Amino acid sequence: MQSEERLTRVRTIADYQFGKGSGKELFPEGATFQLSRTKRVRQVFHSGKRITTARAKDGFFTLSMKGAAVLHGHLPGKRLRVVVCEDAAPFVAKGKTAFAKHVVSLDPELRAGDEVLVTDENDRLLATGQLLLSPEEVLALEGGPAVDVRVGIESKKAE
Repeated sequence: MQSEERLTRVRTIADYQFGKGSGKELFPEGATFQLSRTKRVRQVFHSGKRITTARAKDGFFTLSMKGAAVLHGHLPGKRLRVVVCEDAAPFVAKGKTAFAKHVVSLDPELRAGDEVLVTDENDRLLATGQLLLSPEEVLALEGGPAVDVRVGIESKKAE
């Protein structure tokens, strides 16, 4: 498979996963790929920085902070966002779990298992991770984890 074909494929997956037009934003011309032994795309890089990693179980992408920042600037309004209160913001930015009781609002279109952008109430990007519950459950529950944060803007894993 040629590089152009791979680029088209990862853009299509990103458009499906994150919304129309996200693929072109996340993966500009010149994106490079790290492949698995079976020649599947494992990671996508641009300018030497990792943008996404493909999950082995379903082929969907997990975001690096660079990828999250690109989507944060591209997506309108509250799309793919989980908003946490100001008290929880410093912890989430360090890569700690976002708990349901700290969530102020979230995109009602989200589903459990989706990759999300975690922001504060001023829409400042704090972290990226995986939503563990449905939006209704997050808003109804008083405790328990809501977002399994992969990486925060202030965590050691941030690239």
